[in-house]
Amino acid sequence: MHIYIMRHGEAHAFAASDEERQLTELGEHQSAAMAKWLAGQLPTGTLDIVLVSPYIRAQQTWQACEKLLPAATKVLTDEGITPYGDSEDVAAYLRALIAVDKPNSVLVVSHLPLVGYLTAEWSPGMQPPMFPTSSMSCVEYDVETDKSDVLWLKTPSQVMNG
Repeated sequence: MHIYIMRHGEAHAFAASDEERQLTELGEHQSAAMAKWLAGQLPTGTLDIVLVSPYIRAQQTWQACEKLLPAATKVLTDEGITPYGDSEDVAAYLRALIAVDKPNSVLVVSHLPLVGYLTAEWSPGMQPPMFPTSSMSCVEYDVETDKSDVLWLKTPSQVMNG
């Protein structure tokens, strides 16, 4: 099965609080481009579970993506995947969720630094990668063996220009 880990799109620098920062027009555009690209990459053509941070910019990123991806079976807002989330806890939660629901695909829409650390959780010894806004990694995870590998990390510029 595949786990897609996405950083939210570009957001305005200032708002009443960090939680309230909204996407810029570029952030919406890049997030939509990534979703359109991902739709063509989904091995089963489906998206089973989506976990989204409660922060506005992550919710808006999902809203921009949702229109271009296959309908998800389950969409959850998760307080544990904010910028301050613990990657070990999130990876353990994902393993448990996957064991119970047996999805073919999970999309996580979150923030730095969590997206980098979470990606590295699936590949022992890997340094947490940099994640420009709207970037996405793909982890292949074998539930039976609990083995995983990071297959790719794509940025909007790679997808839009290449």
